[in-house]
Amino acid sequence: MSIDNLRSSLPEYAKDLKLNLGSLIRSSELNEQQLWGCLLASAAATRNDTVFSEISEEASEHLSDEAVNAALGAASIMAMNNVAYRAKNWLGDDYAQVKFGLRMNIIAKPGVEKADFELWSMAASSINGCEHCCVAHAHTVREEGFSKEQVWEAIKIAAVVQAVAQSIQIEAAR
Repeated sequence: MSIDNLRSSLPEYAKDLKLNLGSLIRSSELNEQQLWGCLLASAAATRNDTVFSEISEEASEHLSDEAVNAALGAASIMAMNNVAYRAKNWLGDDYAQVKFGLRMNIIAKPGVEKADFELWSMAASSINGCEHCCVAHAHTVREEGFSKEQVWEAIKIAAVVQAVAQSIQIEAAR
């Protein structure tokens, strides 16, 4: 299994990541699609080839083709939106009413349940460091009926996947 490949490739100093990754894939807070979509969107957001390859291989065993495309779509649209929203915030009030002018059709028709897509977008946004998008997507999933625990589970997944990617990158550079 691919998650097992990632866990076994982590060095001793990343033992906590091994344990966290193992416990997260047994999540009781999220259903299978939500869990694997979060893992896949997070893996894509890390920009780490090894992490993406290993997680995407296993995620495809748990997700429909539509869900795979939606998770990857969430990561890709958040790569764009997170930059734009962070910059808009940095530029201040003069830019508050500026029209974005960027296509975001996948948000309206992601191919999966809106709440799942929003959850995956939140996970990617947390990795990309966009407070505005992370808060907005968390608010939407809460309105869709997700609990605080489910929202936090997605954030934990993103955090661990990002840390695994960093550890693997460190080891590759050593």
